[in-house]
Amino acid sequence: MREALGPLGTGKNAPVDQLDAVIIGAGPNGLTAAARLARAGRSVLVVEAASTVGGGCRTAELVETGFRHDVCAAFHPFGASSPAFAELDVEGRGVEWLRPDVQFAHPLDDGRAGAVWSSVETTAARLGPDARRWRRSVGRLASQWDALAPSILGPPFAWPAHPLAFGRFAATATTSATRLAGRFATPEPGALLAGCAAHAAAPLEQAFIGGLGLTLAAAAHARGWPVARGGSQTIVDALAAIVVECGGTIECGRTIRSLDEIPAARAVVFDTSPIQLRRIAGSRLPARYVRALERFRHGAGVVKVDATLSEPVPWSHPDVARAGTVHVGGTVLEIAAAERAVAEGSLAARPFVVVGQQSVVDPTRAPAGGHTLWAYCHVPQGVAHDRDAIAGVVERIDDQIERFAPGFRDVVRGRRVMGPAEYESYNPNCHGGDFAGGAIDARQLVARPRVARDPYRCPGDAGFYLCSSSTPPGPGAHGMNGWHAAGSALRHTLTD
Repeated sequence: MREALGPLGTGKNAPVDQLDAVIIGAGPNGLTAAARLARAGRSVLVVEAASTVGGGCRTAELVETGFRHDVCAAFHPFGASSPAFAELDVEGRGVEWLRPDVQFAHPLDDGRAGAVWSSVETTAARLGPDARRWRRSVGRLASQWDALAPSILGPPFAWPAHPLAFGRFAATATTSATRLAGRFATPEPGALLAGCAAHAAAPLEQAFIGGLGLTLAAAAHARGWPVARGGSQTIVDALAAIVVECGGTIECGRTIRSLDEIPAARAVVFDTSPIQLRRIAGSRLPARYVRALERFRHGAGVVKVDATLSEPVPWSHPDVARAGTVHVGGTVLEIAAAERAVAEGSLAARPFVVVGQQSVVDPTRAPAGGHTLWAYCHVPQGVAHDRDAIAGVVERIDDQIERFAPGFRDVVRGRRVMGPAEYESYNPNCHGGDFAGGAIDARQLVARPRVARDPYRCPGDAGFYLCSSSTPPGPGAHGMNGWHAAGSALRHTLTD
């Protein structure tokens, strides 16, 4: 992307000395908010500190020329389900979703593995005595996905379009992941759900975490866990193109540190963390709201490895080799122990590792014959990890992959490692390496960053809005946080 996109100008309905909206941050949420506002005829300026748009949705050649790696967001079950992306028609602007044969897989010892295919029936047929329970839990939710997804991806206190169906889902969603997984008779389906739930970077025994696992598994059947052809950067490039086409302006390489640096505007939409919102605008916000921002907790950090490979990962189970995403962590109890250790401030001896194999389905990611690997594990928040500690975590990641793919180290050509400090430097929203935009637990599912019917609108009369992953529905490159924040601005501040 260029450092500035589109001509500097004003929208149709704003005086030349005042914009309708300034958006701080050009991640997928900030750009979605900008696109919605610009399409509504409002004059929009997007200001981004980095040299390119993207936030947590960039793609780059991190290791070797010709090998393209997603720096953060990589697979997009909620992006493919996003009402915002559908309304904005990102697919018509170059976003192509590529779905692997196996949406995600979970290897176990002794050469066994669970695998989720697009088809509920194909998946259930491989789960033996647990086939019926998979159909009744995950399959039922997948069959209702079109009706429920807008509510799942909406603010927590909005009345659902399908109350009875959503009520049945909500009753199950309060369950812990360990309890949900324990309902199955065999190891594979429980591990599949536990692996999905562990994306929350929270103890699996915690209430509501099972709901996340169930939701991600159902999304795999309903919309898949696709990657974007050419890289996740294509998503934000499409959003940026919409902003510019509708008369908006995007300015990169400009950091906003105070309100004095924000151009005059009727509304300001912050695609930032609560900490940054407080630092920039705390003087114009009510004290009670500032305290809520200060109480907001960030979740676990990550150590991430991007590797170039000479050939595919030599997984022991063939279904795992066909998966776009692989959850590496062993049994439900092992995953629970790993995530509990992180929550208690320790490094897991056997970490839960999320592995992305984008080049399995997207040939543009690597030169002919080569492959890419995208992997991370959680590490404690607020711990200063030195170089030796991070190297030790990388060794544990390698050990876990090698456990289920003997010979893995032999196919690694090169790698780049990012620890929590590097992630925060790359994207200031990722405090302590937390790229989920805040801890995910029962409280912060609804208090994100506070309990409110409209969590995007900051209290007071300043016309401030928050649209980052620290608002509902939380993390993911789906743009729904920005879509809802823009809708709130149109209702309350930009009414004409």
